[in-house]
Amino acid sequence: MATTALSVAGVSHGFGDRPALIDVSLDVPAGSFTVLLGLNGAGKSTLFALITRLYDNVSGEIRVFGHDVRRAPSAALRQIGVVFQSRSLDADLSLLQNLTYHAALHGFGPASAKARAMELLAAVGLADKARDRVRALSGGQARRVEIARALLHDPRCLLLDEATVGLDIGARESIIALVRDLVARQGLGVLWATHLIDEIAPTDRIVVLHKGRVLFAGDHDTLLAKTGLPTIRDAFTTMTSSADANSAGGAGHEGRADG
Repeated sequence: MATTALSVAGVSHGFGDRPALIDVSLDVPAGSFTVLLGLNGAGKSTLFALITRLYDNVSGEIRVFGHDVRRAPSAALRQIGVVFQSRSLDADLSLLQNLTYHAALHGFGPASAKARAMELLAAVGLADKARDRVRALSGGQARRVEIARALLHDPRCLLLDEATVGLDIGARESIIALVRDLVARQGLGVLWATHLIDEIAPTDRIVVLHKGRVLFAGDHDTLLAKTGLPTIRDAFTTMTSSADANSAGGAGHEGRADG
């Protein structure tokens, strides 16, 4: 049985009287590229904030390689690397300075921080730009640095929230290929949040999140078989439209994962 990198079970969250997540359950196996597919406002960023403890989950359970994020946050967060949607590098520092600063926060000494930073810059194809300022980078290159930063402490679970937003198609494809390669070479469990259906590959696991509810969780072929439709785009459109119609009609909708 595959090791579970990330497990979310029965998690709900709201802001005041507005629900953002409703009984959300999903798993990310180690060594898998799992796509969290949802339109803007589906609750993807809220879920990431709960997983990373920016928000406190007061219902349900979130575990990272078995560590509960509420009861053992340090052990859980040590296993997680995160690339958030908003850009967060210091534009006036070099790539190397950005990475060594964050390496120090993880307890690296100066020499080991520099060595680890250079190792990761090489891994993302930017070693030759180590001393360039971040402001001189393209959007795709900056994302590569953020991925390198997320990997500094050698996590086994990587979360990426709309990591390709604002990038051209070439940069998007390059970032996705880089992350898929990390899954293949290092066995990382990746949760890739996106609203872009063309970022999904036939080998991916897919979680459909819509208006705070999980409508489906399983593999590519199972989603097509479940809906009887030929493409993921058709399946997603039909599934979300049906959920909206049920909601408008006052019918309840089951929010737990299907797989």
